[in-house]
Amino acid sequence: MLDVTVIEDAEAAAVSLDPVRARLLAELAAGPASAAMLAGKVGLPRQKVNYHLKALERHGLVELAGERRKGNVTERLMRATAASYVISPLALSAVQPDPDRFRDQLSARWLLALGARLVRDVGSLVTGAAKARKRLATYALDGEVRFASAADRAAFVQELTAGVSALIRKYDAPGADGGRDHRIVVALHPTLKDTAETGTATTDPVVTEKAVTDAAGAEDAIAEAADTGRPTPENDPETH
Repeated sequence: MLDVTVIEDAEAAAVSLDPVRARLLAELAAGPASAAMLAGKVGLPRQKVNYHLKALERHGLVELAGERRKGNVTERLMRATAASYVISPLALSAVQPDPDRFRDQLSARWLLALGARLVRDVGSLVTGAAKARKRLATYALDGEVRFASAADRAAFVQELTAGVSALIRKYDAPGADGGRDHRIVVALHPTLKDTAETGTATTDPVVTEKAVTDAAGAEDAIAEAADTGRPTPENDPETH
C-alpha cells in the first residue's frame, strides 16, 4: 500500500468523494476486509457494500488482497491502494488554477494556485515514474518559524528573496547540455492549529488578525527591495 497517491481522473475523483465510499476507503486503509465485515461498520447491507467496492475497484482505489472461505461462500478481502489520496487539479482540467495567469507574491489565492500546480505536476511525475519503474528525484523542506513582529516577517521575506535569487543565479545553467529544468516554490503562510476537541485544523485567530498587517509589511519590504535594486523573483531577469 502506498502512503499517498494522486487521483487524476475526474470519475475516480467523484467516486472517492462519495461519503459512503470515502468511509469504505478509510476502513480499508486500516486493513483488508470483506463486504460482510464492512457492512456492520458502515451500517449498510452486504450487497450494497459490494456495489460500492466494485465502483472503487474499477477506478483503482481498492484492490484484491486475498480470498477466504466462510462456510459455502468465498469472501473477497479488499484493501485500499493507498493510506490517503490527493485529488489533482487534472480532475478538473477545464478549470484548474493557472498561476501564470495572475502573479502576485503576496496573494493567498496565487499561493493556492502554486500549490495546485505542485500537486498536479508531482502527481503526474509520480504516476509516470511508477509506470516506468524508476525512482523520482525530489526534495522538500518543511519547517515553522514564529516571528516576533510584522517587521521581522518582512525582513525574513526580504532576505529569503535575496538568498533564493542569489542561489538561482549561481546554479542556473540554461545552456548546459543534458541539463534538466527544475521548478522552485517557496511558500510562507500562517500555520494552522489542531482543535483538540474536534481534531480539525483551524486558523489561530491571533495569527489571522496579524496576517493582514504582516502581509502589508512584507509588501513594503519587497517594494523597497525593488526600489533599491535588490533582486526579487518578479524583477530579477536571471530568475526566469
